[in-house]
Amino acid sequence: MEFEVSYQLDNEQQFWDELDDIVSAECQTHGLIDDALRSYLTFINNFRGEYLHTEYDIARCAFKLLESTLFSAHKDYVRRQIVFSLLEEDSADALHLIIALLLFDGRDNEATFELMNEEGIFPRLVELIQEKKDDGAGLHRMLLELLYEMSRIQRLRTQDLRSHTVLLEDEFIQYLFRVIEGLSDDVNDPYHYPTIRVLLILNEQYMVSTHDPQPPQQPQKTDPLTNKVIKLLSTHGSSFKTFGENLILLLNRESETSLQLLILKLLYLLFTTPPTYEYFYTNDLRVLVDVMIRNLLDLPLSANALRHTYLRVLYPLLAHTQLKHPPHYKTEELRRLLGMMTATTGPGYGHFGAVDETTKRLVGRCVKVRWLRDDEDGEGKEGRKGSLLEVEMKEGMASSLSVVEVTTTRKGRPGVVTGSREEEGAGKDKEQRMTMSRDDGDNGRGCDGHAYHDAGGGEAVTVVPTSTATADTLQGKSPFEVEGEA
Repeated sequence: MEFEVSYQLDNEQQFWDELDDIVSAECQTHGLIDDALRSYLTFINNFRGEYLHTEYDIARCAFKLLESTLFSAHKDYVRRQIVFSLLEEDSADALHLIIALLLFDGRDNEATFELMNEEGIFPRLVELIQEKKDDGAGLHRMLLELLYEMSRIQRLRTQDLRSHTVLLEDEFIQYLFRVIEGLSDDVNDPYHYPTIRVLLILNEQYMVSTHDPQPPQQPQKTDPLTNKVIKLLSTHGSSFKTFGENLILLLNRESETSLQLLILKLLYLLFTTPPTYEYFYTNDLRVLVDVMIRNLLDLPLSANALRHTYLRVLYPLLAHTQLKHPPHYKTEELRRLLGMMTATTGPGYGHFGAVDETTKRLVGRCVKVRWLRDDEDGEGKEGRKGSLLEVEMKEGMASSLSVVEVTTTRKGRPGVVTGSREEEGAGKDKEQRMTMSRDDGDNGRGCDGHAYHDAGGGEAVTVVPTSTATADTLQGKSPFEVEGEA
């Protein structure tokens, strides 16, 4: 017979004190650990209505366990038990706490997300997102966040992306699009961030599964996966215009490198798939051109990988969409930008630093867009030769790597932020001050008392105080961030 403890509490402080006692138990066997975890979940569920009223309260309960001696002494076993609980639990209140535990723990330790993938949690999350949509916005949002975080650091199992093994059918993708359309006037979440990120990472997973060879242990041939995100936008795009509008708004504001890359790769597919050439409204495309011009001009010199991806998207945007029809938009600004990116002398020279061969190739493709050439009024063939737009390359010097091939490169970590020119300049100023301080004997600390480090990773150099440096700047890269080309 199981021994159960009943609690009589008089106030909220007693609740938190009792919870501390539960997670501080010393457990020497798996059976005792299981008993402590059951007590933890049962105690919280019993008093949830009285003392837990906000998302902060749920997070506080989760961190009580994650920072406890019970967890620190038996991390692997406790993690596995929590994952198994997600597969078996059906109560919305219990699921909310379990999801919070996995989300917060996984953000600090990716092994948790990898374990979830191994145990087939992805189909379960898809199922819960649909079934628990009416059980509170907090639970629903956290389910979306957990699915995104789990999926962005690793390749999902191909069988989990196939419709016959998971509820990842057209209806699920349509449901996500409808969430965005239905909340288009929600001032508290104008970009429907969690839902949009799930659609972006699903598109990424489809791209990787389609273009990355099957693992050796799966030699049998199977039908290629259908990218259901692109399929739905190809067939029902006119019903889901808000998603496209929010993509552009998000790209305009996003500073995290991995999110920019996810958005750009979806845009690339939309602009290279004939049924979605004209998915966006013309005015939205013009806004996108403004965003791309500004971002290309503002990217730090070290962000070559991101700059290349912007250029890969720019060509089909200009060549395939409504922008190819007159009146043409920002013709002169586009010419000046492209000219600056390959200039070796004259105006604009030096803004983008040394010109690499990939940039030459990608700019060369963009300047061949017919309307950019045809609109060069007043310049004859001789006038154009030697202009800022002229890109001359020897045969065979250009990189042959495509954006689709780049998606399968297993480098780059989510969470890395691409700075701006202004921030890069500020970083250089700090580096100079740090060097001066070292000369004065401050043992490698800057004028503000912090030691500074190169974040690494091939992207913008981020100057970070050691006291606030995160795992994103210190560990390896994500498998889904595009790496610069040689």
